[in-house]
Amino acid sequence: MATKPETGLVTVAAVRRSEGQPNEYLFHQRQPIYTLPRDQGPESEIAGRFAKALETRQPLKVTLNNKRGLIQRVTDPSSSDVEEFKRIHPPLEKPDKIIPIEVLKIDPSVFNFVDLHLKWGCFKLCTKIVPSYAKAKEIFDFCAGLSCHLPGPYAVTPCIPFQYVIDGCYARAHQMRRIITTRYKFCCEKVFSFATANSDRLAVRADKWGGCCVTWWYHVAPLLRVRLQLKGLPKGFSLVLAMVIDPGMFDKPVLLSTWLAAQENASCSAHAHVTEYSIQPGSAYTPGPGGTFTTDPTYASTEATLLAYSGLVTC
Repeated sequence: MATKPETGLVTVAAVRRSEGQPNEYLFHQRQPIYTLPRDQGPESEIAGRFAKALETRQPLKVTLNNKRGLIQRVTDPSSSDVEEFKRIHPPLEKPDKIIPIEVLKIDPSVFNFVDLHLKWGCFKLCTKIVPSYAKAKEIFDFCAGLSCHLPGPYAVTPCIPFQYVIDGCYARAHQMRRIITTRYKFCCEKVFSFATANSDRLAVRADKWGGCCVTWWYHVAPLLRVRLQLKGLPKGFSLVLAMVIDPGMFDKPVLLSTWLAAQENASCSAHAHVTEYSIQPGSAYTPGPGGTFTTDPTYASTEATLLAYSGLVTC
């Protein structure tokens, strides 16, 4: 099924300007990096609107083509639209920091251990962690079984469009977070990755969905803390690892370092580079201006996005 243009309210995260290249536009509510049509240059009226919106942090109403990464139309939203936009996405209180990272310098033998290395403040908010890898795999398999490309019926609705990884990670992650915390009763944080410097982008090859390359400026997935009894350690001694649940990219839970490294696929982009990452409480939904994050406490935006993307495909 072809991707139809979609219209919605967005806030501008950044405008990238590069000599001889079209401006690139990043929106907090979307993963892809967008450009304007060729007849709309950096001095156009539309470009000016984005520059102003970035400065004022006010939302714009845009029509986007995700497959082509194009902005097709821009209008000013009504005051009631803006009010509703802000009402359904209250900010996350006291978000954790966003920090720089060099994925190539990660030492996986240290990095993924929660107690030894990953001392994020949000881990103090919930203590019921996943007791084994087997349970983490059970959670992964349950979520993966809700994929919209499968025939159904689904144990939980709406289905989750893992087959469409061009956009919507925020909704997929939030639906999985709801399942993990309500059905399985375990803690669930979110891990965000960002490509925010120069021409950087997160780049992955969608091997599960046709093998095409997909690029984003950010990505998010549920993060589980998983207790493991490792071979060679004294009986009763265990360590807690950070593992990511991302059926759009993988077939099983993976270490946090593995998840980050997969987003630097140089064969998909010469600018593939994770510049920053952050671990936030599971209630975080999308990034916001100045290191903030939004929430979706009623899951209204989550469900609308899942339904909108349910019939779309990546490649």
